[in-house]
Amino acid sequence: MSTSTVYAAGGVLWRVTGGRLRVLVVHRTAHDDISFPKGKVKAGEILAEAAAREVREETGIAAPLGPPIGDTRYALPNGRDKVVHYWAMRAKDRAVRESTFSPNREVSAIEWLTAEKALKRLTYEFDVDILEQFLTQFENGARATFPVVALRHGAAMSRKDWPRADHLRPLLPKGRDQAKALAGELRAFGVRKVVSSTATRCLQTVRPLSKALGRPITETDAISQDAWEDGLDDVRSVVSERLAAGKGAVLCSHGPVLPGILEQLWLETGARRASRMDTRSAMSTGSFTVAHISKHEPERSIVAVEAHSPLV
Repeated sequence: MSTSTVYAAGGVLWRVTGGRLRVLVVHRTAHDDISFPKGKVKAGEILAEAAAREVREETGIAAPLGPPIGDTRYALPNGRDKVVHYWAMRAKDRAVRESTFSPNREVSAIEWLTAEKALKRLTYEFDVDILEQFLTQFENGARATFPVVALRHGAAMSRKDWPRADHLRPLLPKGRDQAKALAGELRAFGVRKVVSSTATRCLQTVRPLSKALGRPITETDAISQDAWEDGLDDVRSVVSERLAAGKGAVLCSHGPVLPGILEQLWLETGARRASRMDTRSAMSTGSFTVAHISKHEPERSIVAVEAHSPLV
């Protein structure tokens, strides 16, 4: 990220009531405008994490990130560039009922509008563009999605420096910091299931996430590096099970195994080439790829794919 550019993130909160799509807009006090909830990225946050936090803070509604929509770019009065990244975010009825919003110095009111009314009432043209992109995405299958996350374990001791069995190699201090950061980052996407290779470095990577979610880790040799090297891995069954479940999941594995996991995702969802990422590219330790899968497609098609690198 450029230090001269201001980065921010937000979301298009949406729900369907009375058979009609509605999106949430915020009335901002200081700017006297109507926009989408968004805010600046804090130190130590990735864009996705900032989007979930800002939407929750400005609207009082907690919602997971769905597919990325796009970004807006414009110049600030001080001459610096500002880039705002947006995600689609489905607001469930319970989350709306439990909203903690109250008028404040930043946001005087929140309002649910039909898409037609929102297009007319949004103050800025770049917000209109974001809404139009969301509507196109919505009509193309993003009405409800779940994420399948392919995660590479955090930075670990090297093989040459570890005298014991490879699967027992632990995370380095850097890897432990990455694991702590990943707990917040992955929760932003609404993951509920944690699946991991049985290797120590993988289990240590997802342990903070498991604790934060209050859910156990499902350990499996099917996506371990040892099994892969011996030709005994079973990536297909693991991926198939997660797609069939239709719920957000993290699959924590290893550099050599992850290309196979991603390729299996593409094969089982019939992903078009334009929506696929190059599975030959090595993922750095602590990085992850999110495939947003449509719940309303018979073939569980991929709506969008995004990749995130660690900040630590």
